[in-house]
Amino acid sequence: MSNKNIHPSAVIEPGAKLGKDVTIEPYAIVKENVTLGDGVTIKSHAYIDGYTTIGAGTTVYPSASIGTKTQDKKFYGEKTEVIIGENCEIREFVTINSSCGENSYVKVGDDCLVMAYCHIAHNCELGKGVIMANGAMLAGHVIVEDYANIGGMTPIHQWVRVGSYAMVGGFSRITHDIPPYTLGAGSPYKLGGLNLVGLKRHGFSLDVRQELTRAFRLTYRSKMHLNDALEKLKQEYIDSTYIQHWIEFAKTSKRGLIGLERHSNDMDDVLEDLEVLLEEKR
Repeated sequence: MSNKNIHPSAVIEPGAKLGKDVTIEPYAIVKENVTLGDGVTIKSHAYIDGYTTIGAGTTVYPSASIGTKTQDKKFYGEKTEVIIGENCEIREFVTINSSCGENSYVKVGDDCLVMAYCHIAHNCELGKGVIMANGAMLAGHVIVEDYANIGGMTPIHQWVRVGSYAMVGGFSRITHDIPPYTLGAGSPYKLGGLNLVGLKRHGFSLDVRQELTRAFRLTYRSKMHLNDALEKLKQEYIDSTYIQHWIEFAKTSKRGLIGLERHSNDMDDVLEDLEVLLEEKR
């Protein structure tokens, strides 16, 4: 406990591991199995519990709660983890629960911004550079890929995936997978097209944006069956990393792509969806 930036009113239990230049403000609580990387700041009244690791340079703001027991009733005391990356901002009153299932984890990637009052439930994974605006809520087993942006007050159903660089508008209700690179909002959710502003800001070339536009139109505007559209894209863009990601995302969707729920009607897809629903009810 040689850190000079630890306030005497902070509670750091024996066993907690602190890196260099850690700051812990008044009345913050850090429990015994927590690991804080170099330069981490834990602000007043934050509560860090469980087997939680917080990466270098991350700041946890007042009254955030990280690593507490999952709200999943299937939890029976098994060891689970929360892993938060480097240079993240976890804002006021955010709740990040621990996971459910032996040796499972909740993960938040590097450079994420999780704004005030957001909730991240058990077994969720956030990629790099994800932004969750105020009051966004993730149910269990949600995956949010790199650089996706989730608008405020938006709930996302368990087992849903949000693709990379997607922009999800505020006050939406998300029950199925959001394809990467897209823009949409509403309840029911409506896709507006590609997230062109976001793609430009992240340096996507005109050629790549045109490829993705073709992928979106074939998938959502051509009236082709989803499998046929994906096969056509595969043949046309065999060397495109971004189109291959689009195809793989769509093919591995268990809940179905949002806006194309009725297209996921192959027997294997139906059976997988039933298995997911049964698992949710157990």
